[in-house]
Amino acid sequence: MKAGVIGVGYLGRYHAQKYKSLDNVELVGVADIDLDAANESAKENECLAFSDYKELLKCVDAVSIVVPTSLHHKVALDCIAAGVDILMEKPITTTVEEADDLIARCEDKNLILQVGHLERFNPAVQAMQPFITVPVFIESQRISTFKNRGVDVDVVLDLMIHDIDIILNIIHSPLETIHTVGAPVVTHFTDIANARLIFENGATANVTVSRIARTSTRRMRIFQPGSFINVDFANRKVTTMNMKKGEFQKNGMPKQKIASNSFPDGDALHAEVAHFVENVRNRTTPLVSGAEGRRALDVALQVIEQIKDHQKLGVYSEDMSGN
Repeated sequence: MKAGVIGVGYLGRYHAQKYKSLDNVELVGVADIDLDAANESAKENECLAFSDYKELLKCVDAVSIVVPTSLHHKVALDCIAAGVDILMEKPITTTVEEADDLIARCEDKNLILQVGHLERFNPAVQAMQPFITVPVFIESQRISTFKNRGVDVDVVLDLMIHDIDIILNIIHSPLETIHTVGAPVVTHFTDIANARLIFENGATANVTVSRIARTSTRRMRIFQPGSFINVDFANRKVTTMNMKKGEFQKNGMPKQKIASNSFPDGDALHAEVAHFVENVRNRTTPLVSGAEGRRALDVALQVIEQIKDHQKLGVYSEDMSGN
């Protein structure tokens, strides 16, 4: 199988490394409008460098698209026209209409479209799945220090969409209501936000994200009848607490069985790229398909739109301009 990477910035370089490490995969080349970056990645991975990704598409069966979100739709259209399978970094596109267009075109040409929601391949997230029953309340925090990347989009598309995707995957009920707050602090986009997602079956998720904190936290707590699950994304650790029926402590609290498992050696990106390669070979549906990427994008955009409606844009504009 011949693979390539379009866009070798911070994350794209890692995509190239993962393809290079896989058996029975030839990393043909990498493409970037910054030819120096392409050359550097190509040298590191012993492959070809392209400044025009359309030339790369003539040589490969599948690619990772790791370019700014605003270019996802355009680049993907060229990949589809060339008959090349796609691993698209999240979010799938900037609009639901663009996502629908790509999904339909890939289905029409029987092409694989996988969306890079990396946390789905976090070993802690995969390990929690057998313990999920009927979540009734989820509390999620994804707090990050400021990094000068990903700031071309709202923090909801940068960070919250990871948690939205996971939550939509474990709560099997339509989303009914969204309540949000958020504000720009460092960039012209929203940098800190909270969304309360309420589902038709009564399940509720409270999701907080920030990219301007002094320390980082990435965790999710899932409460369900008789049990509790704590997922530490950063340290790849899952802790479960199950109530013992009919057995009580002196204070009346049910006795608990607590278990913790850590997965320090897990490599989510390697697992994601390997999964994509397997889907390309076997023509199977990805764990995070175009449809699932579109679903997460739809909710994220609703969150963004509601936050915008709540913000006093004139005040924020004055503050950010320094006036």
